[in-house]
Amino acid sequence: MRKSPFVVASAALVALAAPHAMQAQDQDIVATAAAAGNFKMFTRALTEAGLLETLKGPGPFTVLAPSDEAFARMPKATLDALFANKSALRNVLLYHVIAGRLTAANLSTMNGKSRKTVEGTDAAIAVNGTQLTVGTAVVVTSDIAAKNGIIHVVDRVLTLPER
Repeated sequence: MRKSPFVVASAALVALAAPHAMQAQDQDIVATAAAAGNFKMFTRALTEAGLLETLKGPGPFTVLAPSDEAFARMPKATLDALFANKSALRNVLLYHVIAGRLTAANLSTMNGKSRKTVEGTDAAIAVNGTQLTVGTAVVVTSDIAAKNGIIHVVDRVLTLPER
């Protein structure tokens, strides 16, 4: 069976990042994200939503972590409103978490399917060439290992679909 270009590219990325991934496995998802330096808004949001302890827990979790750049793309009024409503903030953040440890290669095998998030809503998974998307976010860096899960960096903050 032929592997998709995304799976091959993911395997190459994992091989190149292996020394970093091995070090990160000693830390939980929150510490790994904080150490990376480009998740200041994400960790602030987790703190304000009361989710730090959850993502320090045993997991395993797959976290679609928006970078600071992703948060900067949000309109200021939208971001301010989100941070002002702790319940909405919590739900949006939980929409970025999937139970279990899913690598980019695992996710790419789910092309055209969806996966239930911890928030309870399904997020669509798609592979287009070497581009992996979950919901409306593109995974820009994948497979950052932590002792209680894995982080995939996404290019935007996912918003919950209209119900």
